[in-house]
Amino acid sequence: MNFKVGIADTTFSKIDLAPFAMDEITQLISNVKFSRYTVPGVKDLPVATKVLIEKMGCSIVLALGMPGPAPIDKQCAHEASLGLIWTQLLTNKHVIEAFTHEDEASDEKELYEIAVDRTRKHAQNLVKLILKPEELTKDAGMGKRQGHPDAGPIRQGR
Repeated sequence: MNFKVGIADTTFSKIDLAPFAMDEITQLISNVKFSRYTVPGVKDLPVATKVLIEKMGCSIVLALGMPGPAPIDKQCAHEASLGLIWTQLLTNKHVIEAFTHEDEASDEKELYEIAVDRTRKHAQNLVKLILKPEELTKDAGMGKRQGHPDAGPIRQGR
């Protein structure tokens, strides 16, 4: 099967995460094609993802963003998330949001590790959504995390 995957990212991000996403996906899917659309900030991602789907023929999109630590950055990230949800509803296509907030880490090394891990794990989830959705079902309730260690399930009697 041939798939076209969209990668939407921003210039605001402090890390170029698209290569990590594309590397992860190409390890899991043969004959995958990519379209990348880079925009200034997270609030521009909804239209970028919609263009990737409707004009560039992508089956699914990974939206990468790195909102800053200020309250306005968190508000902008929330608004972008709502826009990404609307894009999914309007196109009937999945848009996987992989935002890494700058205040998730205590230093740049940790932020880099979180962002790369989250990007790679969301790229894996993207592949599962289009090729192996039953694998996601097997993981339901397992406390899976992207960017941080898995939380694990809550067992009865804990």
